[in-house]
Amino acid sequence: MTIYCPGMVDRLEQSKALASQARLSVLGWLADPQAHFAHQVTGPPAEIGVCVTLLAARLEMAQPTVSRHLEVLRRAGFVTVRRIGKWAYFQRNEAALADYKAWINDHL
Repeated sequence: MTIYCPGMVDRLEQSKALASQARLSVLGWLADPQAHFAHQVTGPPAEIGVCVTLLAARLEMAQPTVSRHLEVLRRAGFVTVRRIGKWAYFQRNEAALADYKAWINDHL
């Protein structure tokens, strides 16, 4: 379970995090990880998250570049990371995304 504390997030940083087609693509794919990453062999992507190496392959980018994009999304609160051994698995933080959408609706 992911706990989300909206008071600790900078809305400008969240907005900047969405200003990238690569990051928007990642968030879209992570909305239904089973549909996009069913071939993940280390575990069900809907349960453990999606491995950064699969995201890098899908984006056709180097892993360090994708890791930087994921770190921006993580700092914005939009994704969570789970480490299993030396691997990092990413999932959407639905609570944070819903909170951000509500904030946008209230302020625009």
